[in-house]
Amino acid sequence: MELYNTYSAHLKKRFGEKVYKLPVNLPVTCPNRMEGRGCSFCAGVGTGFEAMSETVPVKDQLNRTKAYIGKRYGAKKFLAYFQNYTNTFLPLGEFRNYVLEALEEEDIVGISISTRPDCIRKDYLEFLNEIQQERGAAVTIEFGLQTVNYHTLKKMNRGHTLAEYLNAVLLTAPFGFEICTHVILNLPGDTVEDAVETARVISALPVSVVKAHSLYIPKNSVLYEEYRDGKISLCTKEEYINRLAEFVAELRKDIVIERLFSRVPEEDAVFSNWGVSWWKLKDLFEETMKQKGYVQGCRCNYLDGAALRRWRI
Repeated sequence: MELYNTYSAHLKKRFGEKVYKLPVNLPVTCPNRMEGRGCSFCAGVGTGFEAMSETVPVKDQLNRTKAYIGKRYGAKKFLAYFQNYTNTFLPLGEFRNYVLEALEEEDIVGISISTRPDCIRKDYLEFLNEIQQERGAAVTIEFGLQTVNYHTLKKMNRGHTLAEYLNAVLLTAPFGFEICTHVILNLPGDTVEDAVETARVISALPVSVVKAHSLYIPKNSVLYEEYRDGKISLCTKEEYINRLAEFVAELRKDIVIERLFSRVPEEDAVFSNWGVSWWKLKDLFEETMKQKGYVQGCRCNYLDGAALRRWRI
């Protein structure tokens, strides 16, 4: 039995062969940076460490990355991943042009749009529905939730609460898009109980994919200054692995897990993954799951009238 639903297997089942995501960097920012420095854990470059400069045209970004990925992995189908900052924080016309430019490439079979819960609106979703219906392009919307602990969201200066996330998912779901949620399971102040509740809230919603990130601290971020000055403490590697295992055990069985740990160039962060490679952490996580006797969703028994089942009513 598989311990959890992997993203690679999901893509192969969905498209009939291996499919790879190609990062695209647009000339956008984030509403949370308009009047300040943004989220505490965000540096000036956002999260697009692997992406090219936003000055490079979308088609050129895709073709250059495609040439490398295609040659290395023998890939023939790709997803255009609008990754960095908040990709819907643009006038609809500009957003539309960037998406259509990506879809001019015949081997781009879908798009993935990364954005904030407070930056989605019906007219943007209607446009994406048009290209899904008329062009047959698969559409995924990725929302950065990070945690359901709204006290932590405020401390991290996220600029939104849990309510905006709930609204975004419920607004998006009727269009039939794949919905992905990003979470960080070791934010300062959060506990294993927060990780469990985050899994439960996500599982109660029409979410298809989850990306779990281990917190890294980039240089030039507010969180770096707090870390340097001893104002925050981070959980241990073992505690993160335990939180991740509990999160996955509580997560609905059909949800696909795209990521378990963050990956960031060593030179861009002062703290990342406890100085351990992501694949070693993955081995440790899987061993912990086996030791606990867990598989994904094994503790997802709280939905659809749990008390009625318990008391056989």
